Amino acid sequence: MRTKQDVIRFINALPENVTLVDILEELQVRAKIDKGLQDLNTGKTVSHDEVKQKLSKWLI
Repeated sequence: MRTKQDVIRFINALPENVTLVDILEELQVRAKIDKGLQDLNTGKTVSHDEVKQKLSKWLI
């Protein structure tokens, strides 16, 4: 998760005409990226082969 200071710097770098929706969407994307990186660093991932095996039940 980003810190308060990271979010403040991010918002301050945006153009003046940015909307609240734009800010929220960007923060959501950044939060998901941070979560993915955290999962990667802690080994909470699934290999490509495992995904293929699981999806084979659903795909033709």
